[in-house]
Amino acid sequence: MTETARRDSAPGTILVIDDDETNRYVLTSWLRRAGHTVLDAADGAQGLALIGAHDTPLPEAAVIDVQLPDMTGFEVCERIKADPSTASLPVIHVSAIAMSADDHTEGLSRGADAYLDQPVDPEEFLATVTAALRYVRARRRAERLTLRLAALNRATLDVYRAVGFHSFAAAATGGAAALMSSPATAIFLSPQGQPVHSHAAAPGAAPRSSPARSELLDRLAANTLGSDTGAEVRVMPHSQWKALLPLDPIEGDVVLVVARTKRNRPPVCVAVPAGAAGGTDERELLQQLVNACALALEALRTFNEEHALALALQRTFLPDRLPSVPGVSLAVRYLPASDHAEIGGDFYEALETPDGLLLAIGDVAGHSLVAATVMGEIRHALRAYALEGHPPHHVLERLDALLAHTRPGLTVTLCLVLVDPDGSRIHVANAGHIPPLLLAPDSTAAYLHEHGPLLGLRLPHPPARVHPVAPGTRVLLITDGLVEVRTQNLDDSLAAFRAATLEGPRELEALCEALLGSFGEDKEDDIALLALQLDDAPDPSRRPS
Repeated sequence: MTETARRDSAPGTILVIDDDETNRYVLTSWLRRAGHTVLDAADGAQGLALIGAHDTPLPEAAVIDVQLPDMTGFEVCERIKADPSTASLPVIHVSAIAMSADDHTEGLSRGADAYLDQPVDPEEFLATVTAALRYVRARRRAERLTLRLAALNRATLDVYRAVGFHSFAAAATGGAAALMSSPATAIFLSPQGQPVHSHAAAPGAAPRSSPARSELLDRLAANTLGSDTGAEVRVMPHSQWKALLPLDPIEGDVVLVVARTKRNRPPVCVAVPAGAAGGTDERELLQQLVNACALALEALRTFNEEHALALALQRTFLPDRLPSVPGVSLAVRYLPASDHAEIGGDFYEALETPDGLLLAIGDVAGHSLVAATVMGEIRHALRAYALEGHPPHHVLERLDALLAHTRPGLTVTLCLVLVDPDGSRIHVANAGHIPPLLLAPDSTAAYLHEHGPLLGLRLPHPPARVHPVAPGTRVLLITDGLVEVRTQNLDDSLAAFRAATLEGPRELEALCEALLGSFGEDKEDDIALLALQLDDAPDPSRRPS
């Protein structure tokens, strides 16, 4: 007999309802000698009261005489089966009077699980009770397993959806607590390389995380997996567990699961009270969850590593410094999208050309390493064409031809602003990008809305528009990541941005910080902001070096 079968056949708590004292004594004596705990009642009302009482254990089966003084045993059975909290309670009818086939049929059709005629053989009676216990325990075990499978599915989805350390800790620890209906502890190495001890006091409780000793994971793995991959389950005595984690709130022995997906990688360890995972089913479910946690954390760690590498590559495509031009102040801000987003193609440039200071800001369509690579290609080509002395709209035309030839089907937005050497005019050529915002010294602000087509469409680009400017003028060039909100019209966002610039600081660096604080939080796209200020009237004889 398996361990599960032995548990299912073990003695339980049995309710006996019989108004005949002799019969009740005989039945309860047989049950007690067989090891069962017995509750007894002389009529239906007493029996139902015992079932509903909070100070007595809920019986696992009921033996009910058919002929009772206050109601029939059939009625008692129907009331038991009608209550959702007791509907699964097995009912065994016994009777020395109602013994016909019709009586049996009525009793079984009204909810009874077995029907015995008296006098009944004690062995048959006890075997019937044991069979009823096996049935109800198997059913309840199946129901618990179904609920736990659903909890496992939810927890697995949560750990795979985790996009950062905090969400993973909550999903792994909270998922284990929900799965086992108990406190749970998780120990793992965060994607940032910090050993973490996370604990959930109960299902639904918010997990609390704290740093762990660097050698803890190695010591836990040494007691289970060693250097192997896979998932191992071990029962750890209370003293040994407390020696490793003296501050962990779990008391008593623990069931520890340690999982690792790749050699030479840190494992994920999850522990619950031993009583919560006493059976094979529970331990297998916990093992599956911890294995899913290890896979999810490995994927998260790999993504973070690749994302950091991609961001580093993306930054190499951007200018490492801004030019120093007398009479002109420049400021720039560049923020990649949130940690879980792909890298994008936002870029900026500022360089001195034969015709003046050229500012550029653009965005390659899409978010991928390809977008970042194209961004680098466009930026370097832009520098070459501008340094050759081409006017802004000719630079756009050449970039358009280059993009259509090397990256057909891809589009890029790009805005160019050329500042005359004497600082008296700016030339704006815009290929489908967010318009630059001109802040005049008289505290007015306006977008310069002239547009040409996007790069990559092979359409003509109009000549740059010329705007006279005065000392103290500021020009802001931005990418859509700073102002675009999915639930808001872009014109409304641009109007709010314009109003914020008028209310913000006049000093360029402080203005950039204020705008990022107001518009740059929790954005899903890269953000580039390039700002220029004409400080004083520059020397007309100055030419770019």
